[in-house]
Amino acid sequence: MKREGKSYNGYQKKSAKKISFRKKQNNLRKNEDGKIRLNKFISNSGICSRREADQFIEAGVITVNGIGITEMGYRILPTDVVKFNNQKIKTDTLRYFLLNKPKNYSGRIESGTQTSSVMSLISSACKERIYPIDKLNKSETGLLLFTNDTELAKKIGDKRQNIKSIYQITLDKNLSQIDLEKIREGIFINSKLNTFDSISYIQNKDKNQLGIEHTKGGTKYVKMIFETLNYRITKLDRVFIGGLTKKNLPRKYFRELTKEEINILRRL
Repeated sequence: MKREGKSYNGYQKKSAKKISFRKKQNNLRKNEDGKIRLNKFISNSGICSRREADQFIEAGVITVNGIGITEMGYRILPTDVVKFNNQKIKTDTLRYFLLNKPKNYSGRIESGTQTSSVMSLISSACKERIYPIDKLNKSETGLLLFTNDTELAKKIGDKRQNIKSIYQITLDKNLSQIDLEKIREGIFINSKLNTFDSISYIQNKDKNQLGIEHTKGGTKYVKMIFETLNYRITKLDRVFIGGLTKKNLPRKYFRELTKEEINILRRL
């Protein structure tokens, strides 16, 4: 079956079959005795966040080697058998991928084979189950992060974290200088002031093409501000998110993040 998404490394196409599935240790902080915190182990299994794991431990539904554990801060060895409601918890290697999403692919996660879903583009990336951290609508393009690290996903997906995104947009008509200044000063919507961190015309382009940098809300937030001034976004491309760019990553291709990039995301 033909694979939709393509791995990318520099300027060379890379077959999915050549992707290394070499087993790695989870990116868990370990003490010298090799033990890790139980809540971290549970969180990295992908079933819940670390805070929710603490709640499960406190509720007494977690066992380690057949013994019920309710102690906060309890530490285990990677070889210990951990169960949640009598079901063994299996941990996958944490994986992180960046996709340059093309147009006409839905950001929804749906059951079954969806050839027009972003999940079909990333299906050949790895054997672990990974999901997009946030979403771009079918008509929108640009960078999407995929991971099975639930803790990082919740952090980046939380709009209160002020994680910077940069968009290049095209409007249905030229944006007047007056309206540009209005947006810079802030637009009141439902008695709340809304603005971007920065907005400007794209150099040497028509006045309907703009670059936007902001750290609050998603693409709905961007569209809402322009719609208030009777402009409609016809194209939206996310070119930067959380320190990552689409440089050397063609449309419809994906690549695995480096250790340095993962650390950048964790420090956000």
